[in-house]
This record gives sequence, C-alpha cells and structure tokens, in this order.
Amino acid sequence: MTAPTDRLPQFVIAGAPKAGTTALHAALATHPGLYLSPVKEPKYYLTDGRPPPRSRHRGPGDAHSAREWIWRRAEYLALFGGAPAGAVRGESTPFYLYDRAAHARLAADVPGVKVVVVVRDPVDRAWSNWVHLRADGLEPEADFLTAVRLEQRRTDAGWAPFWHYRALGAYGAQLRDLLRHVPREQVVVLRYRELVDSPTDTLDRVSTFLGVPTGIAHTVAPENVKPHVPDGPLYRVLSGLVRTGATLGSWAPPALWRQASRPLLASLHAGRSPRPPMPPEVRREVLAPLLEDVALLEELTGQSFADWRCDVGRGDYRSRAAASAAPPA
Repeated sequence: MTAPTDRLPQFVIAGAPKAGTTALHAALATHPGLYLSPVKEPKYYLTDGRPPPRSRHRGPGDAHSAREWIWRRAEYLALFGGAPAGAVRGESTPFYLYDRAAHARLAADVPGVKVVVVVRDPVDRAWSNWVHLRADGLEPEADFLTAVRLEQRRTDAGWAPFWHYRALGAYGAQLRDLLRHVPREQVVVLRYRELVDSPTDTLDRVSTFLGVPTGIAHTVAPENVKPHVPDGPLYRVLSGLVRTGATLGSWAPPALWRQASRPLLASLHAGRSPRPPMPPEVRREVLAPLLEDVALLEELTGQSFADWRCDVGRGDYRSRAAASAAPPA
C-alpha cells in the first residue's frame, strides 16, 4: 500500500487571497509534471482534525463556507490519489499564509514542503476582497472604507479571515512567521503584477522552483474575477435575500445552497458597472497602518515595494491584463 506521506502535497500555494492564486493554480495545472488537487482551497491545514468551530465563522455566509472545508485526513489524502507516478503534488489554500497555526501544522506534516507566496498591493487586494464579497451579496457595508474601519470589531465578533481586509495584506509579518517553520530556500515570493504582466516568465520561475521543466505551463482564462456591483434598492433587497439564504443554507449541504443561490447572484451581477477609482485619501488611510509591514517585507525579500506607497493603485486583473495585451502607443 502507498504510504500516506506519498499522498501528501509537496508544495502549496499559500496566499494571499485575491492576489492571483486561482489563476496560478489553474496555470500550474496545465503542466503534466504537476498535479494540483481537484478541489481548490481544501483548507486542511487550517483545521486541527476537527470541523471548524462556528465561533470563528460568524460573518455573513461564514458558517456555510466552513462546511466545505476538508478536515478529515482520509478525505484530504484522497485529493492526491489520482496523481500520476512522479508528478509533483500541490494544492492552493490562500489562507495558509495568514494562519500562523497552519504554518506549524504544514511544516510538521510535510517537512520538505515548498511554499509559493503571491503578494499584491495590500490596498488593491483589500479593495478586490471587498468587491468580491459585495458581488456575492454578503458584505452589508456599501462603503469600502467604512468596511475597513469595521474590521477589528468584526474580527473580535468572530467573522472569518476573508473579512480581514487590511490584516490579510500584512505580508511581512506573515512571511516572517512562516520562515520560522519553513526554510527560506523552500519559499518563493511572487508579485501579483508579475503574474499578470509577465505570466510566461513567472510560470517558468515557479516551474524551476518546483523542479519541473519550464516552457510548458500556460495561463488560462481567469475564473475568480468578481464584478463591481454598485449599491441601490435592488441590490439591497437581493443581497439581503442572499445573506438570509446563506444563514439557512449553513444547515444544508453546501452544494444545495450554491445551486439555489445562482439565480439571485445572476440578478445581482446584472447590475454590474466598472469599478470606480479609489480616492487617494481612502488609499492613504487603508495603507497607513501597513507601511511598517511593507518595510519588513522589503527587508525579508530584498525587493522594493515602493510602488505600494503611491496614492494610485495598480488596478484589477481585467484592466491590467487588457493593458498588458494592448499594443504600445
């Protein structure tokens, strides 16, 4: 029989949420030398072998989402049962970078694990995170800055990590703590802008890090880009129904609620509009508590993140991809 350790991941895409991890997972899955788990974000190392407690998932939709976590070891190992002989096995759970207990669990279970970290301008990341939850009808606050200001209160009340808009972007402290468990040579740090602006070179860099041939993995169309849905009477009615349904759906099989919610979400997304520009004063307020952490990230990586200190962000995936594809003026 195959030993359990031969069915564990050899690498993980550990974070950050809304930093291109879905696109990277899909791109690496095109490489025949790699095997990515068929379930993205199993979240196994966020658990301690028990179901995630409801006390840590009290935000809108949290309890429903937590029911999809894979916490049983046999189910987690089964994710890699289809890996071809010799393929390098991996999975993607963006919250592994943020969750300090996950660092210890992962390093203890897979001592040689390689960790891929993707970081994005922390204000752009938070903004995309808020847009995502608004598009899903879950974020009740129509103003981004107000939602950020509510973060600590929500965290104290037990809202899940995906609501931690600013804290999820404190990559310096997260990377520092990860490196206490995983040797530096087993960690690669990528930038979101590299994944969007120079995908071929970036995928070759990751392939080299994982020990598979370069020039094979290729990008695929993004699937996790949420539309911006402005506030309005119809939005408030529909999103209220979504949040009520998500609460009731937390007691039903997750697949059942996802199926039932599709018409509501389609109606929500019908009101999409271009994302408005972020006022400089909003960006400055969100960024200010993170400036010290940006300096720490620069110290740990030897890279400059000076562009993050600007008053203008670098845009969302679609706008950046379109700009990259446009011919030079």
